[in-house]
This record gives sequence, structure tokens and C-alpha cells, in this order.
Amino acid sequence: MICEKDAMEQFRRGCEEILLETELQEKLSRGKPLRIKAGFDPTAPDLHLGHTVLINKMRQFQELGHHIMFLIGDFTGMIGDPSGKSATRPALTPEQISQNAETYQKQVFKILDPDATEICFNSSWHGPRSSADMIRLASRHTVARMLERDDFARRYRENQPISIHEFLYPLVQGWDSVEMKADVELGGTDQKFNLLVGRELMKAEGMEPQVILTMPILEGLDGVQKMSKSLGNYIGIEDAANDMFGKVMSISDVLMWRYFELLSFRPMAEVEQFQRDVAAGANPRDIKFLLAEEIITRFHDASAAAGAKQDFITRFTRGALPDDMPEVTLTLEQSTIGIAALLKQSGLTTSTSESFRMIDQGAVKLDGEKVSDRGLDVARGSVVVAQVGKRKFSRITLN
Repeated sequence: MICEKDAMEQFRRGCEEILLETELQEKLSRGKPLRIKAGFDPTAPDLHLGHTVLINKMRQFQELGHHIMFLIGDFTGMIGDPSGKSATRPALTPEQISQNAETYQKQVFKILDPDATEICFNSSWHGPRSSADMIRLASRHTVARMLERDDFARRYRENQPISIHEFLYPLVQGWDSVEMKADVELGGTDQKFNLLVGRELMKAEGMEPQVILTMPILEGLDGVQKMSKSLGNYIGIEDAANDMFGKVMSISDVLMWRYFELLSFRPMAEVEQFQRDVAAGANPRDIKFLLAEEIITRFHDASAAAGAKQDFITRFTRGALPDDMPEVTLTLEQSTIGIAALLKQSGLTTSTSESFRMIDQGAVKLDGEKVSDRGLDVARGSVVVAQVGKRKFSRITLN
């Protein structure tokens, strides 16, 4: 393994908080592989790049020789994680959880080494627990302490319902750390309360508490809201190579650096050199090409990445898009916007009738593809390049 100083520098990359950093340094100084835990409830069949922020950090630990435990929360998934939620989240059926868990295992090994990764299911220890065991676990925390959580406190103030089973979620997640004997637990910033509960339960059991490492929530393609399938601003790791490439290229030049920090495996020194190159006049598009190629290679292969790049160049950049293309942000009240309204509100046309006329003339393109359907809707959360005629372009973000 590399020296402790270099390891700590890698672990700090993109990290929001390490609690406590001195404890992590102490654990590393012993020269033994650490037990690294990260849990994912299989609440959806597919993962997106937002999920991979944690998995990328797990890979860093794995490459340095530590023991990776990828926890599939098939038991906690039936409770429904209340973190950051403004309402009680519906619990999934065992059948849904089983199907999603199988998909997760296939997807995570596009990043992690399957031969060096332990897949765990928390139903293996929570399932056999008796009701008396669960009551004893519930006695470890008070209602007052639970209401210190921001989402619970907010819902309580606003008279929004909080189900009793939601109070159990942090305890059940925390007990996972006891069962798994975790040295470090990774989680998003929205998981901090749950991760701290794990520390407390480990202390109560006479164990050395886990170190907590929180990672930021990745912004979606709009650069504003967190990446989410429900918002349509996501890049799925099972997306087709061409779609994935186009989505990466659609992010803003500012957001590109955030994606480099959290999604790329390039050394930060190299990324910082890219930033200096852009400041000195290099085209950000060419740097973004490198990011897109790296991501597509990871989830497909190098050949697919090269093909997707060529397809993108053919459709978009060969004399098609100006470097100084204006950027427009539209805020939608509905989940979609019609193509005619999108063109009008972004200033590419002066009226709905002109939008329809330009569509009928074949003069409208969206992401390089000619639009022929007047009824085309574009989803909120999308980032699209719209073109009207030969000279009017705009990169439009739909919030």
C-alpha cells in the first residue's frame, strides 16, 4: 500500500467531511487492511452516475488494498430510507428488492473488482431478529434525538406525518456497522445522521467506532438539482454509449470540473493542469471530450467510447455549433414543455406560430436531430442544444 500521507490525499479528494480524520490516520498507521462499508438500498433497477460517487471512493480504498463491503440493503429497502424526504417513502416488495439487488451486483462490478469485493445483504442478520430484539434496538435512541434530524424536524414542524417505522431506519442501518465490524463507512451528505448512529451503536457494543466519510450529492445535467431519474437530469450507467457521451458533453463548462473531481480517476494534478489550460485559452470542449471518453470506456469499452465521440463530432461539432453558443435556463412548472414553447421562451423564435412554421419547414433541430413532430415534449431536467435555421443556436437547461 502507498504511504499514509498519499492515501489520505486520495481519500480527501471530493470528500465533504471525514469524522474523525485523526481516527482514520490512526487506523491507517496500523498497516492492516481496513473494512470499508457502503450501503445501497435497491430502490430502483438501475444506477446512475450520482450513485457512482460513493462507488468510486470505494474503488480508491480497494486499489490501496482495503477490504470492500458492498452492502445491499434488502431489509432496509423494505422500510424506506427517510433521509431528505418530505414524506413517508413507500416500501418496496421483497420481489422488487430481489430484482433490483441482482441488477446492482452486475452494475457495480463495472467499477469494483469482483474478486476483491464482499457483497453483503442486511437481511441475513436483520431477518432472523425477533420482535424483542427490535424493541431492544429501539431502546438505544430517544424520540428527541431522532427529531434532531433535519428532515424529521422539518416534517414535525410542518405537521407532516412521520411513521414510527421511519425512526427505526437509522438504527437498523447503524446496526449494520456493528454486524459488519466496519472501520470506515461511506455515505452521502444526506446520510450523516444515520452514519453517526452507527458510531454510537458500535461504541455501545464496546467496539472501536467507524470513521465516517461523507461524499457530496452529485448535481445532474442541469447543474442545479441532484442527479435523479425522476427529474430526468441523469446519466444512467446502462445508457447507450452515444447517449451517455452526448449527455456528458451537454453539461456546462463549470460543472465539468465537478464531474472530473467526483467521477474521473485522473490524478487531481492532471485535472488542475486542464483548468490552467482552459484559463490560458484551450477549448473546454476538448477537455470535456476526455471526461466523456473516460466515462464511456468505464461502462462500455474504449471502442464504444471512440465510436460515440466520432458520432458526436459528426452530428454536432463539424462546423455545426458555434463556440460562443448562448446558454438559456428555463424554469418549468410542469414536468415537460412543448417544443414550440421551448423555442419561443428561449428566444429562438418570436411566437408559437413561428415555431410551428420552422418545424414544418424542417429548420428545427434538437441535439442535432431534425424535429418533425409539432407535439414533441421535452422533459424537465434536460439539457438540450436547439437550433433554428442555420445561425440560431442555444444550449437550454430546463429546471
